[in-house]
Amino acid sequence: MSSTELGIDLLKAKTKEFIGSREVKTGVLCHPASVTKAFEHIVLILEKATKLTTFFGPQHGIYGETQDNMIEWEDLKDSQGRPIYSLYGKTRVPSDQSLREVQLMVIDLFDVGSRYYTFQYTMAYMMEVCAKLGIPVIVCDRPNPLGGELIEGPILDSRFRSFVGRYEIPVCHGMTIGELAFLFAEKMSPKPKIKIVPMKGWRRRMFWPDTKLVWTLPSPNMPNFEAALLYPGMCLLEASTLSEGRGTTRPFELIGAPFFEWDKIEREYQKLCRSLQLLPVTFHRQGFIPTFHKFAGQICRGALQISPNPLKFKPLRHAVTLLWIFRQLYGRDWDWTSPPYEYEFEKKPIDILMGGTETREVIDSGGSLKQLYRQWANDEKKFRRTRLPFLRYR
Repeated sequence: MSSTELGIDLLKAKTKEFIGSREVKTGVLCHPASVTKAFEHIVLILEKATKLTTFFGPQHGIYGETQDNMIEWEDLKDSQGRPIYSLYGKTRVPSDQSLREVQLMVIDLFDVGSRYYTFQYTMAYMMEVCAKLGIPVIVCDRPNPLGGELIEGPILDSRFRSFVGRYEIPVCHGMTIGELAFLFAEKMSPKPKIKIVPMKGWRRRMFWPDTKLVWTLPSPNMPNFEAALLYPGMCLLEASTLSEGRGTTRPFELIGAPFFEWDKIEREYQKLCRSLQLLPVTFHRQGFIPTFHKFAGQICRGALQISPNPLKFKPLRHAVTLLWIFRQLYGRDWDWTSPPYEYEFEKKPIDILMGGTETREVIDSGGSLKQLYRQWANDEKKFRRTRLPFLRYR
C-alpha cells in the first residue's frame, strides 16, 4: 500500500500551478516537520520555485530547538542574511513590517489534532495579517494523526479564549490543518485569500499509522503517534502539579508522581471505565526520574499508558477520569497550577485548556462524570454539524 501524498508533495509537483511566477517574493511559515514524504524541506522546494525572502517560525522555533514548553525564542537570520521572525517570543502576531518583502505566504505546519496545539493559532494570526495586507496564503495540508472522525470534548466557551484556544471548537476536532484554515477564515474580516494544497490518498478514518508516513517530530515533546494519541487528555496534566512525562523520552505516554500507588489507581480506574463504558488503557508500571520540569531528579512512581484500540479510545475522557481518581485518592498531595500559562495571566491553566470551569469543578467536587460526559456529547454532536461545510475529504 502506498503512503499518503502530502500537500507539500503536490506543491513540489505543481509549483507553477500553485505559485505562478518564479519572481514572486515568498514568505514561509514552517518548522522542522515541514517536509515531503521523502524528507525534502519546504524551504528547499520554495528556493527552487520562487524568490524566498522571509521566514516565520511557531512555538519551539523554526528548527525545533526550544525543548520545553513556554520557552520563547527571538528573531534571527539565516546563513544568507534573510530574516527569520519568531511568532513565539515578543509577539505571536506577525507585524506589517515583517511582511514588507512578501507577496505570497506559504504555510506548512504539522498539527496533531487537538485544540490546545498552538501551531493552528500561529497559522490563524498569519492569515489575519495577510488578509489585512492583501497577501494571498497557501496552506499545505497534512493528516490529522488522530484521523478525521474523532470529535471529543466541550466546545470552547468564548470567555476562555487564549493562545491554546481561539475558536469555538472541541478539544478533538477531527479536522486537518487545511480544513481548520477554511473554518478559521470564515470567522475573519477581512477574509483571507486562501488556497489549500490538498493531500492525496487520505481518508477520514485513517489514523497516522494508516498513512504509511514516517513520523517527523512536530514539536520536541511529541516523539511519536502514541504520544499524539494521548496528548488531548494528558496535556491537562500540564495544568497540574503531576508529571505528564516531560523530562523523559516518552512524554504524555508516561505519567506519574512520587506518591502514586498504581494498584489503588488501577482498581478505581477499571471500575469507573466499566461504569462509564470507556475503553481502558493498559498501565505498564514504569518508574522514571525527569531530567527537567516537574519532579526533576526525583523518582516518580509512573506508568506507561498503552491504548489497545485507537479507533475506540477517548483520550480526553480517559484523562479526566484519571484526574477525578487522582483527586479522590490524593486530593491534598497535588493541585492545579496557577497562571501565567501560554500568555494567559488571570485564568487557571486547566480552565483555559478545557475552555471553561466545569471540568475542574467536577473533578474537585467528586461530581458526576456521567453527567459531564453527556454534556460533552451534545457539544460533539453540534460540532459534527458545524464543521461539515469546511471538510475537504469525505
